[in-house]
Formats: sequence, structure tokens, C-alpha cells
Amino acid sequence: MSGHSRWAGIKHKKAVVDSKRGKVFTKLGREISVAARQGGGNPDHNPRLRQAIEAAREANMPQENVKKAIQRGTGEIPGVIYEEIRYEGYGPKGIAVLVEVSTDNKNRTGSEIRKIFSEHSGSMAEAGAVSWMFELKGYIAVDKGRIDEESLMSLALEAGAEDLKSTDEDSYEIFTSPADFEKVRAALAEKKIPVSFAEVTQISKTIIPVTGEDANKVLALTRELEDHEDVKSVYCNFDIPKEILERAG
Repeated sequence: MSGHSRWAGIKHKKAVVDSKRGKVFTKLGREISVAARQGGGNPDHNPRLRQAIEAAREANMPQENVKKAIQRGTGEIPGVIYEEIRYEGYGPKGIAVLVEVSTDNKNRTGSEIRKIFSEHSGSMAEAGAVSWMFELKGYIAVDKGRIDEESLMSLALEAGAEDLKSTDEDSYEIFTSPADFEKVRAALAEKKIPVSFAEVTQISKTIIPVTGEDANKVLALTRELEDHEDVKSVYCNFDIPKEILERAG
């Protein structure tokens, strides 16, 4: 779990920096369009769209871009229709990898994702091969300097959280069901408790420790998958030491 949380936070910080290059804007716009197409263009009634818009705001994506992405999703203006696909595979040291993509050409994307796995000592797997190792959860990180553990535990559990953990020197981690994620985040906001990271994400049930050169290989695979224009999310079950993650980030 700690490997997931540290990597999630580092990726989040990196995404805000990378957004200046435009690639993150493209991915965010695609996610907004898909969310609007599936659940409608009103974020008040579409949690996925609300989360996508919040991510766009944090990355300083222009409001006009957000508006047009929603309109493409709802059909108000012409746009490409994207298909959502999940690929499963294994990386170095046998780590489990889930890759979620949005693509308008699944044959091209599938071939390119397979090539990335192959080039980084990994391999694609059949559907279901590793997905059972993950569980969809709401995940919220709160800096320890903002509130004491007992007070946060009481507030989070009362709002519907399933668990709270203190796994490193920096953060408390709150876990919720996907359905209760927004309610718990709203409860924190009401008490003016800032969060450092929050999303509905795949949490690994099993962890594989990875160090040294193997860690570098795992991170190289993860980075190249995340950099692919069609990839929305990458989930792995590694536990890599914090100092290695921060250097890679």
C-alpha cells in the first residue's frame, strides 16, 4: 500500500509540471469527454466528470478547454468517440500491471502497449490474470502537519471512510468505497482540512518489494506506459523505497 501511495503523490506532482507541455491537457480533455458521454455533462450529477474537472483545474487547464471537452462528450460539438480498454500484464520481478486506456483505434493501441511491455522485460497477460490483485477504492492523503490522527480518524469514519493508515512520515491515508469517496472528501473540505492527493483508484491487495536495478526497470516500464498518449492510468503492485521513487519522479 505504501508503494502505491508514495508513487501516486509523486505522479500527481509531476503531472502538474508536465501539463505545461500540453500532453496532460490532452489526456484530461479525453477523460472529461468520456465521462460526459457516459454520465452526462452536469458534474453535480456525474462524479466521474466532477473528478476529471477537478484534476483539470489542479493542472491549470484553461476553462475553455474543459467546456469544449464536455461539449464533445455530450455531442454538442463534433468529436472523436473513444473506447475504454484495460490491458493486464507483468513487469520485471513479476509485478502486476493494469493499464487503462481510451483509444479511437484499439488495434494500434494494443500493439503499442504490447511493445512497451516487451521492451521493458515485461509481458501482456490475458484478461483477469492480474486484475483480481486490485480493488477499486477511494484514496485520500492528508499531510500529518494539518491534523492529529485521532481527530482525522473520527472525522473520516463518521463521514463513511473504511480505514485510515499512517504508513510513512509524511501522510495519513484514508480509504473509502468508491460510492463514499465524494462524501468523505466533502467532510474534510467542510472542516477546512486540505488534502495532498485524492482520487478513486485501484489499490493493490498484494505487494512485491522491488529495489536496486529492478526498481529502475519497473519505473522505466511504468513511465513509458504513462507517457503513451492513449493511456489514462497505470496501476502496479510494487513497493519501491521512497528515495528511489523521489529520484525517479
